[in-house]
Amino acid sequence: MAPLIRTRNLHLTYPDGTKALDGIDIELFEGEIIGLIGQNGSGKSTLSKCLNATLEPSKGTVEIDGTATTDEQNSGDIVEKVGYVFQNPDHQLFNRTVWDEIAYGPRNLDMEEEKVEERVREAAEVAGVHEQRFEEHPNLLTKGLRQRVAIASILSMKPDTIIVDEPTTGQDARQSLEIMNFLQQLQSEEDRTIIIVTHIIPIVQQYCDRVICLRNGKKLLEDEPKVVFNQPEELAKSAVQPSQIARLSHSLSGEFPDVETPYLTPDEAIEDFGSKYGR
Repeated sequence: MAPLIRTRNLHLTYPDGTKALDGIDIELFEGEIIGLIGQNGSGKSTLSKCLNATLEPSKGTVEIDGTATTDEQNSGDIVEKVGYVFQNPDHQLFNRTVWDEIAYGPRNLDMEEEKVEERVREAAEVAGVHEQRFEEHPNLLTKGLRQRVAIASILSMKPDTIIVDEPTTGQDARQSLEIMNFLQQLQSEEDRTIIIVTHIIPIVQQYCDRVICLRNGKKLLEDEPKVVFNQPEELAKSAVQPSQIARLSHSLSGEFPDVETPYLTPDEAIEDFGSKYGR
């Protein structure tokens, strides 16, 4: 299967000389949920912005459907292929009504108003933005609803891939679960590729199919969560600490050598430990 997005020897140096990316090679495929992790300054936000051509690489390439983002013939298609939801939805909500916010992208693509309405209603329904909110000002909504409006504004352009930067920032536990379950639903029912930029490790463990860990602009680890979080010594280099349950299960593997898998999800850990030791 050909990747939807591929980077080759990707480098980016900011004008002040800061080297943010240093030779990144990754491939992202249809229908995956990818967790992009690393400490502040590791390059994860810079990489995510290169993936939708918000930033242009200093060296190397980003390819979307086999075409480089720097190819002028591809520039108009990028917004329809890769959508970006900012960490703070207020940074991308600027229209006076929810309707106009969701309609902005399709209108900017010169769609007929009938088609725009179809896109708005479809995106709003998928994102859980109810019709009675359409005439409200986005800034008067709760943080969770503003996040959904921001996602709907991206969905209205029907991108194959959606990048969500720190989706649970400023949300309480219930709102965080709602957002993550919604993104998982998009992946499973709409077959979208979801890239989550986050430092919340339990989210990555629970929802992601694959994890990419960055350190100082380089790719440190890339694999399934079970594999990545079973390497605490490597993760320590990036200042990423596995969750308590991951550290506990890794510790138990030394105390109880017959436990085959050091890293388990919470449910797996309880079931596995109970079956082996009669608890």
